[in-house]
Amino acid sequence: MDYDLLESFIFEKMSKTHLPGLSLAIIEEGKLAYSRGFCFRDLEYGLRATPETLYGIGSVTKSFTALSIMQLAEKGKLSLDDPVRKYIPLKLEPKGGKPIRIWHLLCHTSGIPALAYAEGLIRCVTGAGGKWVPIASAEDLFTFMKDASQWVLAKPGERWFYLNEGYVILGYIIERVSGLGYDMYVKENILKPLKMDRSFFRKEDVEADTNVATPYIITRNGEPKKSVFPYGIYADGGLISNVVDLAHYIIMYLNRGKYDGNTLASSKSIEEMEKPRVRVPLQVFGGESYGYGLGIIPNFFGYKLVGHGGSVLVYTAYMGYIPEKRVGVALLANGSGYPLSQMGLFALALLLDKDPDELPFIKYEKTYELLSGLYETYKGTMDARVVPKGGLLQIEICDKYTDMIIPLIPEDIEGDVKRFYTVQAGGKLPVEFIVEGNRVELIYERYRLKKVGNLPQ
Repeated sequence: MDYDLLESFIFEKMSKTHLPGLSLAIIEEGKLAYSRGFCFRDLEYGLRATPETLYGIGSVTKSFTALSIMQLAEKGKLSLDDPVRKYIPLKLEPKGGKPIRIWHLLCHTSGIPALAYAEGLIRCVTGAGGKWVPIASAEDLFTFMKDASQWVLAKPGERWFYLNEGYVILGYIIERVSGLGYDMYVKENILKPLKMDRSFFRKEDVEADTNVATPYIITRNGEPKKSVFPYGIYADGGLISNVVDLAHYIIMYLNRGKYDGNTLASSKSIEEMEKPRVRVPLQVFGGESYGYGLGIIPNFFGYKLVGHGGSVLVYTAYMGYIPEKRVGVALLANGSGYPLSQMGLFALALLLDKDPDELPFIKYEKTYELLSGLYETYKGTMDARVVPKGGLLQIEICDKYTDMIIPLIPEDIEGDVKRFYTVQAGGKLPVEFIVEGNRVELIYERYRLKKVGNLPQ
């Protein structure tokens, strides 16, 4: 594997998106092969990130919750087909009269669109805004969800709607049937057998550790603002860990439920978690689906890729692995910048000896970088800027008093003529970029513009 290329890629993306710190672990042949920290875990004190640095892993926690449910099912404590109402004091009325079952919550097919409790809570607690949502327990959540039946949009099992609240309910079910608090169950049945000795849910455990990443909000201007971790989130996104511990976790999946002489789950249960249950809306490679607490890309350069991302705004995370090749990656950062999932896919492409430039998002990034810049018409009579914004390009024609912003939707970025379109007056207006060597021209409506410079940094 070309580690120099991966390190350069990570360095470039951290620089462009102002990420303070990041840690990375690579698994090859079912073993930890590489680990490294990048930049700072704390900017104020100049403390560097290491592979052992602690970060919040966000929704990667959901896979721990799903694995806990699979363990309890193996022990006969519950069935994945059990109606959720068997365990909770909340009446949910799904469409079609069929009950919401445990497996529906595991793969986000309850039919209930996101109620966004976590989004509001995280933004409020971290100081980014949002709305205060007074939820500190499953009981609080049940009160919050008492009218959720009015929010149902599909029959159970019919459609994917990512539902943090569903994983809070799963955490409550784990407590009900195990007789242990959620965090204690995960600690005893997953963290300890995996020797994830520095993975925690509780604030006092984290504060007793000497290698914790300071959480930062990265503002729209790239300024890192010191913030706090939203403690109180548990089964849907509350675990704090490090990439070395997460490597143990990934190795367990590669070993089909086994780690260092311990069996955490049967190979059948692991395969059930990795089985595609429902397609997700965003399709990049084709066939992207969700299983039980894990996302699946069925054809990543010809192999099945399993993984999950996570974000609590001030920390971001990604873990991914390819069972057939026994390789994997774990990434953690103390801020929201360049998507760690895309860094992870870049690393996994290298682990397969594939060219990362073939990844769809890399193609778009390189195209946008080529086309972005300062443009002008004949003899400089009119100026324009082409700027990447929110995953798209936009043309900006601005003067002292007015701003004309034209978003561009890509249609075909292959070849020397890059074709986009925008919408005007309810109609579709073609836009072209013509690339000839180092020369780039823009054809927009009546105008022909040539690129004359790069955007200021």
